Amino acid sequence: MYPNIRIYSEYFDSDALGFRIMEIVAESHSVRISSRKVRLVADVIRHKSVAQALNALTLIKKRGAAPLYKTLKSAIANAINNAKLKEDSLVIKSIDIDAGPFLKRYHPSTRGRVHPYKKRSSHIRIVLEAKQ
Repeated sequence: MYPNIRIYSEYFDSDALGFRIMEIVAESHSVRISSRKVRLVADVIRHKSVAQALNALTLIKKRGAAPLYKTLKSAIANAINNAKLKEDSLVIKSIDIDAGPFLKRYHPSTRGRVHPYKKRSSHIRIVLEAKQ
């Protein structure tokens, strides 16, 4: 249903701070839902713990909750398998919802005219952070 999910992890070493900051990033590209609709759901779970966010996404009855849930689950699995982190220590650092490519479609109208409209898509980027 969401074909272009790319998952990767980024590790940032900060020498000035004296400790290691670990970020796990998961991205979904070209999800066929408007970014405006996904942002409504993303604002609810921003800066929450992973357990609270998953619970909220299962209870929210909006169409934007499904792709966010899937991307968040991918980020959690990436953190557990690749970075060897515990699920209890993960917090959502940021969620970026950007506009993706759109499909141009036309609605037939009277007198041989057409009215154009856009079927919008979005890019979802979730960044997880391990609590110290």
